[in-house]
Amino acid sequence: MSAELAVVRRSGLVESRHLGSLLALDADGSVALSLGDPDATVLPRSTTKPLQALACLTAGAPLSGPALAIAAGSHTGEDTHVDVVRGLLTRAGLDESALQCPVDWPEDEPTRVALIRAGAERSAVRMNCSGKHAAMLLACAVNGWPTDSYLDPVHPLQQHVRAVAAEWTGAPVRHDAIDGCGAPLFGTTVRGLATAFRALSLAVDGPAAEVATAMRTHPFFVGGTGHQNSAVMELVPGAVAKGGAEGVIGVAGPAGQAVAMKVVDGNPRATTLLALTVLGGLGVDVSAAGSLTDLPVLGGGVPVGAIEPGADVLAWLADR
Repeated sequence: MSAELAVVRRSGLVESRHLGSLLALDADGSVALSLGDPDATVLPRSTTKPLQALACLTAGAPLSGPALAIAAGSHTGEDTHVDVVRGLLTRAGLDESALQCPVDWPEDEPTRVALIRAGAERSAVRMNCSGKHAAMLLACAVNGWPTDSYLDPVHPLQQHVRAVAAEWTGAPVRHDAIDGCGAPLFGTTVRGLATAFRALSLAVDGPAAEVATAMRTHPFFVGGTGHQNSAVMELVPGAVAKGGAEGVIGVAGPAGQAVAMKVVDGNPRATTLLALTVLGGLGVDVSAAGSLTDLPVLGGGVPVGAIEPGADVLAWLADR
């Protein structure tokens, strides 16, 4: 069962529809909007990174500031990001060879072009998940756990990540998988993601508050130049945002309003638009984020339509 979350309108015709599940929680924690099947099992992909960072922190990894933000993020591989990742590895007594994420080019285009022109090759440290991997290695180092098997699902760190994910989502792990970066990935629900992001947003002390504060204070290290997650936190004061591959996202406002979703076709192009639209309907001031909600469809280089909230979202907004 899926709801119409977004449409792509070109020259007056709906060209594409994005279906999925979405759950929004109001400031008091009550369900404000439930579309599709928010209790179906989903793979959270990189939306789970704040919880993985929380697990590294509660396992004893000395993380704070940009280092904690990059552990919770999917960075764009810029030089400043790489400096922080290398710093984490140095603190763990390791070098880049310890990273077991795939090699990749940076997502940031100017950085990628500069590296190619300089004759560089793809590297693990430029891969968008290297911050998370470096934080995991640091957590292993401080506990005396093996670092060569840190991605094994039965490794003590990954078992701790599993427990933290279940605790903060309020849902038992639904499915065991391997993420694109090679790390264990624990299935949850859209409801669980909304629950976790609300809890992170409202945390006032302890490790969860440290994760949320790092993300809010250093959004560049959660994403990077032009990254939508970074832009949400820059433009919506107090927001905590993290998207993932295959159309998953979790965003919470400063007073605990939260929204999470999964787009079934895996296309993320409308997820930030939808999250901000729903949060706006819940009373969060998203007025400064118009650049993230105005998504024109181009024809010959000029706007001929737009990506818009779908009928089910619009119906809810009309009743607010």
